[in-house]
Order: sequence, then structure tokens, then C-alpha cells
Amino acid sequence: PVQILSYLGGVVKVEETDLKPRMGFLYSIHSRNISVFINATREQDSGQYMCSVNVVDDTIRLDKNVGIINLTVLVPPAVPTCKLHGSAIVGANVTLSCSSKKGKPSPTYQWQREPPTLQVFFPPAQDRTRGTLKLTNLSLEMSGVYVCRAENQAGSENCSIVLEV
Repeated sequence: PVQILSYLGGVVKVEETDLKPRMGFLYSIHSRNISVFINATREQDSGQYMCSVNVVDDTIRLDKNVGIINLTVLVPPAVPTCKLHGSAIVGANVTLSCSSKKGKPSPTYQWQREPPTLQVFFPPAQDRTRGTLKLTNLSLEMSGVYVCRAENQAGSENCSIVLEV
């Protein structure tokens, strides 16, 4: 463990870490609330944080004076990339793929065909984890704009592809 913030002898000290300009005590120490804040969170701020309170001349009991919290910083998906795999000719099979380079937790993907012929897809044609959509036995009517939505608890982003059969 690395100490990042302390209050000792009436002095608040923030250690030289990348958190230094972004963190501190939320309230005055005299309020007896030692909550801390972290501004402009980053994915690398995720981890286990421990708070230890020691009072001068008090018996230190490890089970009573330590609090532990796990912090997971969620990251919204980056704008995904949509691709067409295969030849878009009548009677052929193609796969549309969608992938986002960032996202925590990993995004799920949802394909949809845009109006005027709105269509939502389900497994086995669509794989929400891999971001693929398999279109089989292509016909001229299957031409259109297909939109992929990459989504997690932190947000969502879209990409689209025009399929011309």
C-alpha cells in the first residue's frame, strides 16, 4: 500500500502521486468526517483504498481502526468501428462487425436496421458480446443503413454502415 493522504499533528499532507492535484479531504478534519474526494477520475484510479484512524495514546486494534473500499472507475465505450465482411451480392452471406477500443466494463453491442425498414436483431443472428451480425441469403430488400450501439453502465456510442446489395 502507498500512503496518499494523511492528517497528523494538525497538518494535512498529500503525497506526491498522480492523485495529488485531484484529491483531498471532503470536510474539515474537525468535523470528524474523514471522507475524501477524487476529482477527474481516471481508469487507473481503480483499486482498493484503505482508511486507517489512529488516535494518540489509544490502543490500536486492526479490526476496529481500518476501513477498506474498492473503487472501480467505469469508462464509457469509445466510438465503435463498423465493418462489413464478405461480398454484398444477392444470395451471399455477410457479417457486420462492431468493436469499441475502450470501455469498462466491456461494452455490449446491439445492431439495428434504420427506418424506413426498422429491424431489430436477436441471437443467433446477432452476438451482443462480439458485436457481430450475420446476414444470410442476401436480397435487394436487405439494403439499408445498419447501426451498431456499443453500451455499458457508463454510456454508449454508435457507428453505422451502409449495406448495398
